[in-house]
Amino acid sequence: MVEINKVLIVEDDPNLGKILFEYLEAKNYNVSLAIDGEDGLDKFLKSSEWDIVLLDVMMPKKDGFSLARDIRKINKNIPIIFLTAKSQKDNIIKAFNLGADDYLTKPFSIEELIARIKAVMKRVLKKEENILPDKFKLSKYEFLHNQNVLIDIDKKKYKLTTKENELLKLFCENLNNKVDRNAALIKIWGDDSYYNARSMDVYIAKLRKYLKLDPKIEIKTIHGQGFKLLILE
Repeated sequence: MVEINKVLIVEDDPNLGKILFEYLEAKNYNVSLAIDGEDGLDKFLKSSEWDIVLLDVMMPKKDGFSLARDIRKINKNIPIIFLTAKSQKDNIIKAFNLGADDYLTKPFSIEELIARIKAVMKRVLKKEENILPDKFKLSKYEFLHNQNVLIDIDKKKYKLTTKENELLKLFCENLNNKVDRNAALIKIWGDDSYYNARSMDVYIAKLRKYLKLDPKIEIKTIHGQGFKLLILE
C-alpha cells in the first residue's frame, strides 16, 4: 500500500469538505482543508511536503483551474485530482492540459476517490523510484509497454498498435478500478467524439481477444461510465 503523509483538499462546499476531511483523516491521512482557491494557495505555500492535492473547480476568489496553474508553477510534479460537478468535454480537456492526474465527477463515492488516490500515488512512487511503468504482469500474461508487446500463456507475442498499447497501459495503471470512458478518449485520442468512441470500442474488443486465453482476466464494461480491467481470483 502507498503511504500518503499529507493531503490538501480545496473544496468550497462545507458539507462535502467536512466529509472528505473526516473520512481521509479516519484512514490515517494527514489532511488539511481549504475553503476557497485563495485559501488553498495560502495553505499550499505554507508547506512543501504535500503528497497530493484534491481540487474543486468552481470556487470563489480563485477557481480550481487557476489554482492548479499556480500550484504547477511552484511544483510541477505534485499529483492533482480535480473534483467537480462539471463533466463537459472542454473542462476535462482543460484539466488534463493543466497536468491533472485524474478527474472525478460529482457525485462520487468516497471509496472510488480513495482508489483513485492510491492509483495516482502508485504511479508517482514508481517514477520517484525510477521504476519504469512499462512492464506489467496480468495473471498468466506479460505486458511490455515500452515494446508494444503482449505475451500470452503460450509465450506467443502480440505486437500492439499504439492505441491498443496506450489503452492497455491505462487499464493496467488502474487495475480493478474504473477507467472513465470520456477521460480515456480525451487522454489517448484527444477528444471524445462519436467516431473516436466507436474506434475505442474496436480496440477494446481486440484486447479482449488477445486476453481470452486466461479466464481470470476480464475487461468489464460499466454501462454509460467506462471500463475495468479485472484480475479475478
